[in-house]
Amino acid sequence: MTERPLGAQISHMLKDRGVDVIFGIPGVHNQEMYRGIEEAGLRHVLARHEQGAGFMADGYARATGNPGVAYVITGPGLCNIMTPMGQAYSDSVPMLVISSCLDETAAKRGQLHQMKDQEGAARTVCDWSETARTAGAAYGLIDRAFTEFQISRARPKHISVPIAQLEAVADKRQTRGPIGCYDLRPPKQEDVNRFIEKLTSARKPLFVFGGGATGATFAIREILKKVPAASFTTYAGRGIVDDNPLHFGPSLARPDSADVFKEADYVVLAGTDMSEVDLWRDEAGYDCDTHTINIDPELLTIQAGHHDCTRVDCGAFFRAVNDKLKASTSPTDWSVDDITKRRSNWRNQIEADRPGILAVADALKEALPQDTRIFSDMTQFAYAANEIYPLSCPKLWHHPSGFGTLGYALPAAIGGKIGVGDKPVIAILGDYGFQYTVQELAVAVELELTLPIIIWDNGKLGEIEDSMVRAQIAPNAVIQRNPDFCKLAEAYGAGAVRPTDLASFQQAIKDALAAKGPTIIHVKSDIALTSS
Repeated sequence: MTERPLGAQISHMLKDRGVDVIFGIPGVHNQEMYRGIEEAGLRHVLARHEQGAGFMADGYARATGNPGVAYVITGPGLCNIMTPMGQAYSDSVPMLVISSCLDETAAKRGQLHQMKDQEGAARTVCDWSETARTAGAAYGLIDRAFTEFQISRARPKHISVPIAQLEAVADKRQTRGPIGCYDLRPPKQEDVNRFIEKLTSARKPLFVFGGGATGATFAIREILKKVPAASFTTYAGRGIVDDNPLHFGPSLARPDSADVFKEADYVVLAGTDMSEVDLWRDEAGYDCDTHTINIDPELLTIQAGHHDCTRVDCGAFFRAVNDKLKASTSPTDWSVDDITKRRSNWRNQIEADRPGILAVADALKEALPQDTRIFSDMTQFAYAANEIYPLSCPKLWHHPSGFGTLGYALPAAIGGKIGVGDKPVIAILGDYGFQYTVQELAVAVELELTLPIIIWDNGKLGEIEDSMVRAQIAPNAVIQRNPDFCKLAEAYGAGAVRPTDLASFQQAIKDALAAKGPTIIHVKSDIALTSS
C-alpha cells in the first residue's frame, strides 16, 4: 500500500528507520497513530501513565543506544511526558515523542485536551518541538530527528501532528537508504598532533571522562596504558576506565577533589559538561592548560578562554590519538600510593555520611552478573553507590543525574529490559520514589519481565531531612506512612521478598534473576547494621 492515513504511515516510516518498539497510551486524539502499528511490525508497550511511557523510552534508549519512541495524546498526555523529556534532555538521551494536537486553537475554546501553546510547552524540556501541518512536514521532521540523533548531542525531540492530518490519506515516504550514512567530520590532524604534544610533555596530566566519551572506551584505555595520566569519570562516564592504578574514580563531588585539580598541569575534559551535578561546587579547581573535546558547540563556547576546544566526536578523536601515540618513557609525578590512599579516604567519608549503605552495595555487586544493567532512582543508596560501585564497561548503571526526578528507575528499567531481552536488568528505588510510578509494575507483570526491583526503605525522605538539618531547619514533611510493599507487589501479581540480612539479600537477588516476572525486594535501610 502506498496510500494510508498519515497516522499509519508514520508507524511504517519509523519501522523503516530501525524502530522496533513504541511506548505509549492510545486515546481518541492519537488513535490514528495506532492504525499502522501492528501492520508495520512494531511492538507497542502500554504504559499506565504517560510519564511511565517516557521513562520507558528513556531506559530503552540508554540500554540499547537506539532512540526511544513514545506516542501520546494532545494536552494532558504531552504534559505528563514532559518530566521524562526534561530528564532525557539533561542526560543526553535520544528520545522522540510524537503527539497529536488540535487542528485549531486560536479561534476556538473549550475543546477536549486544549492547551494554549502545546508546541511551546514541550519546547521548554526538549531540543526542539515542531508541529507538522502536512504529511511532508511530518516525514521531514522524523528524518531530521533521526539524523540529529547520530550527528549531534543526543537529546529528545517532539513532533505534534494535527488530528485532521493524522486522519488524512497520505502517500508513503520513500526510504532514502541507510540512515547510518551520516557521520561527524573526522578530527583534524593538527588538533591530534597538538594534543599528543601537550599530553606527553605534561608531568601531571589529568583526564575527566563523561558520558560523551563512552564510545571511545577502548582507545582511552589504550592511551592510558601508553601515557601515565590520572583520570576521573563523571557518573555517566563510569566504566570507561577500568582498573587503571592512576584512576581517581567517579568522585568529582568529593570537596577535596579540587586539590587534585590544583596539582594537575594539563586537564582534558572529554565528553563532559563539568556541570553542577558533576561537581556540586562552582569550580573544579584547575588553573592550568586545558583541552575540551565535545560535539556540543554551546558547551565549547562556555568552556572557551584559555582552553583548547575541539568540536569532534570523542570516539573518533581518541582513536586517532591512539593510532599515532607512542608509549611514553617519561616519568609521572602522580603517585599510585597517593591516589589509592585518597580513594580509600573518600570511601570512608561516604561510609561516615551514609552508614550501612556501602556494605549493601558491595553485597549487591557480588550477587549480580557482571553485565547487569542497573537503573537507579533519586535515593540515598544510589547517591552512595554511584561513587564506589565498580563497572567493567560503561552504560551499565543509569541514573537520573541532571533533571533529578523521582520515579525514574522502575519504568526506565522496564524499558531497558525490553531493549536488552535476556540480559540482566535491575531497578533500585527509594520507598518514596517507588510510589511515584508504582503503577508501572503492572507493565512488568503483564510482560512477564524478569526484573528485580530493590526498594531501599528508610521510611522517610532521608536526603531532604538531612539537608534540612544541615540548614538548621526543623525537619518537616519528610516522614510518610508506607504501604506493605510486599502485599502491594502481590496485589499486582509480582513476586515479593523482605530479606533480613545481607546473605538473604543476595539470595533474593539471585532468585529474582531466575524468576518469571518481576520481584519486589523490600530492603530496610539498616539491613547491613543489623546483619550478624
